[in-house]
Amino acid sequence: MSAIVAIVGRPNVGKSTFFNRLIQRREAIVDATSGVTRDRHYGKSDWNGREFSLIDTGGYVLGSDDIFEREIDKQVKLAIEEADAIIFMVDVETGVTGMDEDVSKLLRRVNKPVFLAINKVDNAKRAADAVEFYALGLGEYYTLSSINGSGTGDLLDDLIAKLPEKEKDESDLPRFAVVGRPNAGKSSFINALLGKERYIVTDIAGTTRDSMDTKYNRFGFDFNLVDTAGIRRKAKVKEDLEFYAVMRSVRAIEHSDVCILLFDATRTFDGQVANIFWLAQRNNKGIVILVNKWDLVEDKETNTMKHYTQRIKESIEPFVDVPIIFISALTKQRIHKAIETAVQVYENRSKKIKTSKLNEVMLPIIEHTPPPAYKDKYVKIKYITQLPTPYPQFAFFCNLPQYVREPYKRFLENKLRENFDFTGVPVTVYMRKK
Repeated sequence: MSAIVAIVGRPNVGKSTFFNRLIQRREAIVDATSGVTRDRHYGKSDWNGREFSLIDTGGYVLGSDDIFEREIDKQVKLAIEEADAIIFMVDVETGVTGMDEDVSKLLRRVNKPVFLAINKVDNAKRAADAVEFYALGLGEYYTLSSINGSGTGDLLDDLIAKLPEKEKDESDLPRFAVVGRPNAGKSSFINALLGKERYIVTDIAGTTRDSMDTKYNRFGFDFNLVDTAGIRRKAKVKEDLEFYAVMRSVRAIEHSDVCILLFDATRTFDGQVANIFWLAQRNNKGIVILVNKWDLVEDKETNTMKHYTQRIKESIEPFVDVPIIFISALTKQRIHKAIETAVQVYENRSKKIKTSKLNEVMLPIIEHTPPPAYKDKYVKIKYITQLPTPYPQFAFFCNLPQYVREPYKRFLENKLRENFDFTGVPVTVYMRKK
């Protein structure tokens, strides 16, 4: 599970440029999947071999400056609560502002590493101007330019040194995380599974206080349940639900093998639910989608399961090979099926296919439908192997990997799915030089 780093600061100081610079270094290499840019505020980065998750809080605040004044307070408090380290970004051009002072007041009380990053410092005069930021009382600062990247190395070296070491998972049991927006019925679902009121469930959104692990051992199943059920601490976070849901889901998702994404059928599969879906997909987790409160959906004539499934699949293209189950946590309808499916998805994710079998199945398919020629170059795929990773990744060895385009990789992924059942699991296809 990687550490979480939050970038805070007022609008237009360059947080997003800095964020993009850090994640592109990695995402450009790792992520050729389409759909990864849908959630622009969360990404993975690494520096000197240490991986961490990055959250750009600024992306969540819409509206004018005065709205922002109210919001920034909540955003920073949430970042303080959830992140392992905080980068506070200010802008040398405008100097110290009242809003910067407000944020630093909050950050001075924190016992987590805080890094003051002064942006837009691209010449000696501006480096001299940066001295005034000592007034914020946060000690040493880092001068950088997020546009050209100068100065970011020193900041990242010190950041990595202060991040907590990866936690070791004691148990070898599969971990299933129940994720979704607050008040979708996650606690009720878990109570229904456990057959006892383990959580206090009320109708107020977000009454569960902590992310908890529960060992589940019934009906022949054995796994850990990671619950984020709308967790909300005493400092109530109102309105900025999207930021909050993403922040909380990051931890649970990274800590799991399979994500059970639960949403309220009466509220549809909206952008926020889709964000959590892409978060799980980008982390290569198994995914099961549960449509909860199906018993409350009126007009089942037009809203058939088939129509509903179709609409969800349109929202998650191109990764549509995901089980969708209609449940009611209240009446316990199909909750057993939900768990059976999650266990099956876990098995799909851990599946290892013999190299001989892979080649026997895939080479004839490739021979029948070879990669299209590109610039008069013909690609010949000679050999396929599964990489030794915790989730399914395949290397296709060929003469000209750079000429294999995205649509053909998707074709190969679909053929792997057809022949080996990877339902619910992201599959990565790499082209390698022979």
